[in-house]
Amino acid sequence: MKRGKVLIIGPVGSGKSTLAKRLLGEEHSSAKKTQSLEYANWIIDSPGEYSQNPMYYRTLMATALEAKVLLIIQDATRKDSTLPPNFASGFPLTPIGVITKIDHPNADIETATRLLRTVLPIGDIYFTSSVTLAGIMELKERILSYLS
Repeated sequence: MKRGKVLIIGPVGSGKSTLAKRLLGEEHSSAKKTQSLEYANWIIDSPGEYSQNPMYYRTLMATALEAKVLLIIQDATRKDSTLPPNFASGFPLTPIGVITKIDHPNADIETATRLLRTVLPIGDIYFTSSVTLAGIMELKERILSYLS
């Protein structure tokens, strides 16, 4: 059976590329700024600008045709969301919310959860740290269960 892909979206600097590396088992690899859609194994990493500028929403929708799962990222240190309410419902994919940087000194998990729930009203939310690897294996197992 052909395995599907996961499309990762979220704002610039939210930890998408670092999360992608951790999900692929690259525990000590540092990420660089994503300039265009990047395909690595079963992951499609999108530039943060694609979720911050409605002009790029069509690109995300077209790319979603190659995926089975949508990861929507919310940085626990941000006080805002760049995506509109119910954005996840516009994709024909299984949505999963991910809150990154939960170990950061400025993390506000309650606010991050509230913000993510406006974009993803229903569905699982995973709390992760790409530094301590908290939540990474659980998230990977859930994604792979949908992709196989």
